[in-house]
Amino acid sequence: MLRESALAIVDLETTGSDPARDRVTEIALLEVEGFEIASRWSTLVNPGTGIAPEIQALTGITRDMVARAPRFAELAAELHERLAGRVFVAHNARFDYGFLRREFDRAGIRFHARTLCTVKLSRRLYRAHARHDLDSLIERHGIDCRARHRALGDADAVWQFLRIAAREHGEEVVGVAARQAARQPTLPPQLERPAIDEIPEAPGVYLFYDEGGVPLYIGKGRAMRSRVLQHFVSPAPWLAGVRRIEWRRTVGELGALLREARLVKELDPLHNRRLRPPRAALACLETPDWPHRGALGIVETDHGCESTEVHVVDRWCYLGTASCDAEVAELLESRHRLRFDYDHYRILARHLGKRGVRLVRLAA
Repeated sequence: MLRESALAIVDLETTGSDPARDRVTEIALLEVEGFEIASRWSTLVNPGTGIAPEIQALTGITRDMVARAPRFAELAAELHERLAGRVFVAHNARFDYGFLRREFDRAGIRFHARTLCTVKLSRRLYRAHARHDLDSLIERHGIDCRARHRALGDADAVWQFLRIAAREHGEEVVGVAARQAARQPTLPPQLERPAIDEIPEAPGVYLFYDEGGVPLYIGKGRAMRSRVLQHFVSPAPWLAGVRRIEWRRTVGELGALLREARLVKELDPLHNRRLRPPRAALACLETPDWPHRGALGIVETDHGCESTEVHVVDRWCYLGTASCDAEVAELLESRHRLRFDYDHYRILARHLGKRGVRLVRLAA
């Protein structure tokens, strides 16, 4: 696989860990042909948002450094062309791949590639070791990383690891391990891969249906496409019956959690165990005290897509999600039909306990 395949060794630096909210600040790409470096490419990226002090301290990338750098949309076409037809190689590939798919999605470009995660590869080749993060690999294999937490330095460290692994185990053994580590999900024949690729790497809920349109399972994810594909890596037997997948995008993770909890109760899918406590247990629950005066709106914003949702809550009861003032007013008028739901309470209480939550008071 390694010598015969065109590889793209990729590393990103970002403003944070959430691809739905955070943005890319630096990209590095090593193009590998015949297991030799053919090209090195890297660039800073203007994220269009702030960079937290702790991220600046970790990466050394400051707001001044990216101020005159191109936005991702400006370099998306060139990057897409460089990645085309190559195996996407990264350390913790799910992170880098998810971020790039999200950025390409914002730029209006569809991106899909086979991936190889060198964390998984290291676990297969060096089973005696417990840690396989990049710092551990650098220390264990004596890798010369001249710019840790910079995209080009980290990408080069991944390349050195591949070379060392091939030297210690032989290219054939590493190739077999790489194929195992890069194992693609096996989709049922009735599900076409292009339909899966239409699912965005964005927050939302997804619904699996059988041939008769009966809902089998409802799930949620911060990066829906990756989450859907995870189901088919080691599929449960019932997944063979999936004939159709629907998805509904949300602005943020809270919206996905709330919508999943509501849909599970409304549609009663066959294979959701969570979010369905026994009715006898529900009857014993009392509504906890509401520490606010009147209804609240919990605001979620996706700055990349410039979209906002307001989750309307009163006395721990979730009324619904609105995208404009008229929808908020309509939800507030429905308060006489309020019913306490323990799952919504659990989700809301956890979210309201976080720092930086944006709230608006809606009514007394």
